[in-house]
Amino acid sequence: MNSINPEASHMGKKYILSSDNAMMKLRRMAFEILERNNGIPSICIAGIKENGFVVAQVLTSILKEISPLQVNLIEINIDKSNLLHCTITEDISVKDQVLVVVDDVVNSGKTMLYSILPFLPLSPKHIQTLTLVERSYKTFPVHVDYVGISLATTLRDNICVEVVDGNLMGAYVE
Repeated sequence: MNSINPEASHMGKKYILSSDNAMMKLRRMAFEILERNNGIPSICIAGIKENGFVVAQVLTSILKEISPLQVNLIEINIDKSNLLHCTITEDISVKDQVLVVVDDVVNSGKTMLYSILPFLPLSPKHIQTLTLVERSYKTFPVHVDYVGISLATTLRDNICVEVVDGNLMGAYVE
């Protein structure tokens, strides 16, 4: 477990990941994906709208840079007030494909769990999950396969992944 670094704060934010550290962790996770799925010709990366999709875009770029894999990127649109209303807009076949569902932060596991729903009828070969930041307590039965950083925080702490103009700036605790 990594702990919060109080010295890595500026402008009142307690940063747990800088932009460079976030990129380093995503690069490591990209290599882990390649290792776990050795020999596949293509993979689908599905990012949960907003920050999860930005993380998925960065991961897709890294995978394309370090491997010959065909990487398809899908955006998952989920209504946080009605999690059963979850859709994908891209017309990409995931049948018999490895699918990696990506979010920026996994708190309870609820969003990650519901974001998998639209893919179940499409018969992917494997569904794997990835997050940049994982909280150590989850109330839903979600196992995250690839984790950038895992934190033990209080229930009052809120983890934010900061994105500015589509660029991943890091993560902090509020």
